[in-house]
Amino acid sequence: MVRTVVAGLDGSPESRAAAEWAAREAKLRGLPLKLVQVWEPVPAPMAQAPLLGAETHQHWAERIPREAAESIRLRHPGVDVTVEQVTGTPADALVSAANDAELLVLGSRGLSGVGGFLVGSVGFFVVAHAELPVVLVRADEQASDEDEMDPTGIPSAATPYPPVVLGLDADNPADAVIEFAFAEAARRGTSLRVVYGWNLPPYYAYGLAMDAGLNDELSREETTALTEDLRPWRRKHPAIEVVLEPRVGSAAAHLVDASREASLVVIGRRIRRGALGAHIGPVAHGVLHHATAPVAVVAHD
Repeated sequence: MVRTVVAGLDGSPESRAAAEWAAREAKLRGLPLKLVQVWEPVPAPMAQAPLLGAETHQHWAERIPREAAESIRLRHPGVDVTVEQVTGTPADALVSAANDAELLVLGSRGLSGVGGFLVGSVGFFVVAHAELPVVLVRADEQASDEDEMDPTGIPSAATPYPPVVLGLDADNPADAVIEFAFAEAARRGTSLRVVYGWNLPPYYAYGLAMDAGLNDELSREETTALTEDLRPWRRKHPAIEVVLEPRVGSAAAHLVDASREASLVVIGRRIRRGALGAHIGPVAHGVLHHATAPVAVVAHD
C-alpha cells in the first residue's frame, strides 16, 4: 500500500494552514498528500427541510477540498495531491482515514492574541487515539516561519531551518520519538535541541541549600545517561548537531519556551489500551495548548 501524508481539511484557516504544512512535509518525504474532508451526516429534520438556492451544503463540501487541492498543486509542484471525502464524526473518521498513513496533520483551534494555540476536542481526541504521528499546526503558520532570518532580517528559503526541538522523558526515552525527531532534523538539514526537564528527588531538598553544586552534579548525571541513550541515533545521523538542554522544573514550560525558535517540536505519548482509556498526559497537554511552532505527537508503547 502506498504511504501518504494525510491532512484533515474543513475550510477553516487552521485546516488550510495544516494542509500547506502537510504539503511541504510530503515534499520533504517524497510522498503523496491526501486531503481528507469529513462530511458529518445531516440530522433528519434538516435533511428534509427545503434547500434555498444552488449553494447547498453538498456544493460547498465538494468545492472546499477541490479548490484547496488545486491551490496546493500550484504552490507545490511535484507533490501528488488527492482528495478523499468520508462520512462520520470528524475525530473517528480522521483516525480511520489515516490508518495507513505515515503522518496525520491537523489544524489546531487558534487562540488569538496569546501567541499559542488552544487545541479543540477533535484534535485532542485524534492525538489521544491515533497510533501514528500527529502534527498540529497553528492557524497563522506560514512557510516563512520555518526559515531562519537572512542578513536583512527577512525569512528566506535560502537560509536554514530553525532547529527541531525534541521533548524527551529522560527516565524513559522512547525509541520511536527519538527516531522521528532525528529524521525530521535530517530532512530539514538542521540541528536537534533535546530539552528534558527533571526534578530533584525529595530527599535532596535540604541538601541543595547546603551544597550549591548539587544541582550541577545531578544535571551532569542526567546528561551522561541521556548521551548514552542517544548514541545509536547520533551514529546513524552524524551530520546532525545535537544540543542537550537539561532543565529543572516543568518540562512543558521549557518546551513552550523552546518552541519560539523551532521549526517543529516533537513530543511522545504513551499508548494506553487499558480500562482508563486514552489520554495524552500533562506535558503533551501543556505543549499542545501553548507552543508557537507545529507540534508532532508520536505515540509509543
